[in-house]
Formats: sequence, structure tokens, C-alpha cells
Amino acid sequence: MVGRPVFPKLVSVLCLILVGGLGIAFAAPAHHKRRARVSESVDPAKDDLTTDDDPVVRQIAVDALGREKGSVVAVDPANGRILAVVNQKMAFSSGFEPCSTIKPFVAIAGLQEGVIARDTMIRVARRRYIDLTEAMAHSNNKFFEEVGSQLGFARVVKYDRLLGLGERVGYNIPEEQPGWVPSSPPPLGGVARMSSFGEGIRITPFQLASMAAMLANGGTQYFLQYPRTEEDRKSFVPRVRQVFDIAPLLPDLRDGMLAAVMYGTARRSYDPDGEQNLGKTGTCNDEDVGGRLGWFVSYADQTHPKIVIVVLLHGGSRIISGPHASEIAGRIYRGLYERNFFAENDADRPRFTQYASAFANPH
Repeated sequence: MVGRPVFPKLVSVLCLILVGGLGIAFAAPAHHKRRARVSESVDPAKDDLTTDDDPVVRQIAVDALGREKGSVVAVDPANGRILAVVNQKMAFSSGFEPCSTIKPFVAIAGLQEGVIARDTMIRVARRRYIDLTEAMAHSNNKFFEEVGSQLGFARVVKYDRLLGLGERVGYNIPEEQPGWVPSSPPPLGGVARMSSFGEGIRITPFQLASMAAMLANGGTQYFLQYPRTEEDRKSFVPRVRQVFDIAPLLPDLRDGMLAAVMYGTARRSYDPDGEQNLGKTGTCNDEDVGGRLGWFVSYADQTHPKIVIVVLLHGGSRIISGPHASEIAGRIYRGLYERNFFAENDADRPRFTQYASAFANPH
């Protein structure tokens, strides 16, 4: 009979499918468990010197970071004063790969050089074109690789250095490191990958904070200052590093950073009832330090920016990511909002009196 030889084979195939399916079903929970690992539990603030920080900002940042291996840097964008540094050992280290937080630097260069405009549509897939706002919101690598390639290595590096990469952006902060900007295109991916992931660049939280403060206040890049003595705090005077004439570009950059928070990669930081922030995430593996990095650089509020927050996470778990870093920043913004930090009247803001002169707006 014709059908007999086929039946045993069919049974065998069905058995293999069934067994394979069961194997997958039984293996799934273990695989899911591995992916659900939390980051390692540490005390990131245990070795910090706390007397130089704003006590309110610091405590909220410490609580938000919890037991995660990470660092938080907070800066006043109106004058460059460092408000808090949590996990100072990590923050003052030699630098990390910027991951996608390099994209605002590339966007500034592209806009300033006329390579892109607000409504420039770049092809990122076979039938998909997006503009700068959507590229920032979703951290699209292809978009920024194309912008970087059109700019070329020389111009990308020019703007990186102009904005403070590869240099110290602090004033009289001996622990600060300059990071690194390569002198030639990186072997892996060239200027394209350098423009999407920051390949070959080493950046510090202070350099990211400096860039964000400049975007927040309208183009003035202050030297970051970290007063360590009572005399330094009383005699604090803002010091301008340079002023960028980028007012026409700011709406384009800010819209992209706001979109990232509202519906993009940083949406975990969004608080519909609190103070809205604008920011950019970054996630990548850093071969130099090992493991994964999660970045989030941001500022708030939108109308009268009062604080810049940079969150950096490092570890081996999949939870280490830019979106998770933005979640931690969201907790900080929420805590500050609940403590009336964003009050219009500075007298209502919860800061120690010995810092009053340091927080005075120079304008």
C-alpha cells in the first residue's frame, strides 16, 4: 500500500516537533530568568565626600540610584556649578564610550554645517525616511551614521573638540579627566560608527553635563566648578568657557530631546504630573572597561532650566541601558519636584544658606 511507508515517518516528524517544542517550552523559563537579571547590588556612594554637594540634590540622587553600580552628576546650567556627584570614583574616571549620547554633538555639527536642516529626511530603511526629531527620539543609528559620513571625520572631530570632548571642562577640578578623541577614524565602522555610538571616543559625565547645560541655557558653555571650601562657595563667580551662536538650532535639538522623553527611548523618565525634562539615552558595550553602559543626559525645566542630570550605569546585566538610566533620572526629577526645587521663587527652593551666593543667577 502506498500510504504505509509514509505514516511512520510522519509520526517520527511529529514526535520530533513535539519533543522539540517541549524542549523549548521547558527551556524558556531558564532563558527568561537570565534575561531578567537585575544589576549587581553595590553602595555607589560609600566612598564619596559629601560636604561639597547640595544636600537636597545629593540625597534625592542617592535614593534614586539605590544599590546600582552607577553615577549621577548634577549641574546648575545657569552658572556651571556642580550640585552633586554620586559615585565620585566612577565620575572622575578616565572616561567611557558615549554610546548614543554622541548624537546631539553630531546633530549640532550637521545643523551648523548645513548638512541637515530641521525637515531633512534621511533614508534609514528600504521604504522609511525620518527627520532629526524622530532620529533623536528613537536614537536611530542609520540617520546619524549618514550625517557623520557627510560631515566627514575632520568636521566631526572639530565639533567634538569645540564642545569640550578630549579636554577638561571643569575649572580647578584636579580629579577631572580629559577623556579622548581619536586622531584618525576608528578601525571599526569609521566615522559612521563614531557618529552613532561614539566609537573611539572616551567621554566623562562632566563633558556630557557641560554640553547639556549649554543647550539648556541658550548657548553659553560655563566651566564647571565644584567649590570645596566655605571661602570658595562664598566667592563663587561663574566662568564662561565659550559662547556658541546656536540659537537658531536649539529648537530642532530640543524637540528631538523632548520627543525622546515623551515617546522615545527615554520615555521611562516621563512624569505627566511633574517637571518635564529633555534628554538623550545611550546604550552599548564598552570593550575598554568591559560590560554594558547605560547613559542618560538631560535637563529641566524647559522654560527656565534649573538643573542638568547625567546618569551613568555600568555592569553585565541586560538591565543596564539608556532607558533604565532615564528611569533613574525620572525618579530624581520627581523627587526634586516634590521638594519644590523647581519653584519660580528661589527663596522657596530647599538649599542650604551657605550655598546661597553660589546659586545666584549671574544674569
